[in-house]
Amino acid sequence: MSTRRRVGLAGAIVGAASAGAAMATLAKKYTVGRIRLRPDLEASEPFGELRGRPVTVTASDGLRLYAEVDGAEDAPLTIVLCHGYCLSMDSWHYQRRELRETHRLVLWDQRCHGRSERARSRDCSIDRLGEDLAAVLDELVPGPCVLVGHSMGGMTIMALAERRPELFGAKIRGVALLSTSAGRLAEVTLGLPALLSKLVHVILPPAVTLMRVSGALVDRGRAAGTDLSFLALRHLAFGDPKNVSPTVVDFVESMIRATPSEVIADFYPALMSHDKLTSLDVLNKVHTSIIVGDRDWLTPPDHSKAIAEAVSTARLTIIPDTSHLAQLERPDAVNAALRELLERVERGTS
Repeated sequence: MSTRRRVGLAGAIVGAASAGAAMATLAKKYTVGRIRLRPDLEASEPFGELRGRPVTVTASDGLRLYAEVDGAEDAPLTIVLCHGYCLSMDSWHYQRRELRETHRLVLWDQRCHGRSERARSRDCSIDRLGEDLAAVLDELVPGPCVLVGHSMGGMTIMALAERRPELFGAKIRGVALLSTSAGRLAEVTLGLPALLSKLVHVILPPAVTLMRVSGALVDRGRAAGTDLSFLALRHLAFGDPKNVSPTVVDFVESMIRATPSEVIADFYPALMSHDKLTSLDVLNKVHTSIIVGDRDWLTPPDHSKAIAEAVSTARLTIIPDTSHLAQLERPDAVNAALRELLERVERGTS
């Protein structure tokens, strides 16, 4: 083949690839554009704007944790809300909006998340988060309380139960665990076929290492929200993507994007090695509610069922057509389960 023909063929291939990429980009933009043109009932919702009295809590290792006290200051019961991995206290938007009318609320950003200070990699562990929660309770909760934890926040509560069991039944009167796990997350299939799931688990550790080593470079690529991240989050994080509000998707994406890559990498091993099944017996001393979406592929329903089997006092709520972010996707169902728990605590019934 002559040089001229090879150059011509190469040019044709590059041109076809470029045209294909351009068509894919246009199709993606067209899809996102159509989604955003649909009626959005949450378009005017003030996500990230609800605020309380700001407080700084000093953790046992000296790290400064950002917290807020909100709601009815004279309420006899305080609700402490513990958010999940790559999120912030603002992920409790709908729960704060409703419960602040009747209860005293304490919300806090887990170390390295939201407005809290960054910690060293070696101090990014679930046990350390449990110690942080103990500091929050010591400083901001003078009376009885109910702990509510989503995902990593639920693991934080389990770590507290292991380290400070004497608090449960005395200061802590109730616990709600939302979309969480007591362990064995490394075995989760992520909703994929077995072979593909194994491949993903092989690829993830080196990818996480790259995020830690080249965090600044990775974050520059994450600096602006993209159509691709919008579509991926919409389909992966919500059980009913066709009906989820684009505003809610954008809100979640902004919290994830605000979490530095190094932080994502630092906590990943802690999540994969998390094992607190033996500490769950402590929760039998308090009223417990376990809530999960039936399409949660990050912390599947089987993990919530395992917790329910270990905690005889627990009431399990499985929300249909819902994935990992149940508090934002199905706030009415989550709030109803929380209200039921609070009523049990306040009546002192099982």
